[in-house]
Amino acid sequence: MPIPSLLPFIVTATLLTMAPGLDTAIVLRSATSNGARAGALTALGVATGCLCWGTAAAFGLGAVIQAQPMLFEVMRWAGVLYLCWLGGCLLLDPRRAFIADGAAESTDPDALASLRCGFLTNILNPKVGLFYLTLLPQFVPRDGGSGDAFKLACIHVLIALTWFLTVSALTGAIRFWLRQPSVASRLDRLTGSVFLVFALQLGLSAGLQH
Repeated sequence: MPIPSLLPFIVTATLLTMAPGLDTAIVLRSATSNGARAGALTALGVATGCLCWGTAAAFGLGAVIQAQPMLFEVMRWAGVLYLCWLGGCLLLDPRRAFIADGAAESTDPDALASLRCGFLTNILNPKVGLFYLTLLPQFVPRDGGSGDAFKLACIHVLIALTWFLTVSALTGAIRFWLRQPSVASRLDRLTGSVFLVFALQLGLSAGLQH
């Protein structure tokens, strides 16, 4: 792949990944609640979702959605309902304190829950799919194909994983402050509000643009 196309993509993808969003919020909360390990697993779940979206976009998702626009609507409303459920739970039943260090970070159910939460939050957000559908074609060479688009998607997945692992590690470092009861409750309510805002934006957004 030509370097002139690769370097601008890396810069653009990095800046867009670092912009605060839904994936950032879910990684932050996971790391705050259960430590850096749980945050890292959530980040891995997010990256797995990105890989699924990127692979689908590289190998024809755009054409499928153009032919079956109802598919995008189903994904969009599934994402809205999931975000409303997450946000509602956090607003109505915020925790007064987070789990103490080492209490549950090593158990399989919590590890799987962290991974699943990151994956579902990402895969049920069709805006991630639109990100790939609109970004990748701009950097694929004219004589390139699905293979080049897939390579770019994999590069973005690595960028995203690196960034969210960093976010998780930094959040884990200040957990001693975030675990205070008053802070824990407010953080849950704030995160729940963020999820509901994203749900509203997703619900009001138009379908795939031509």
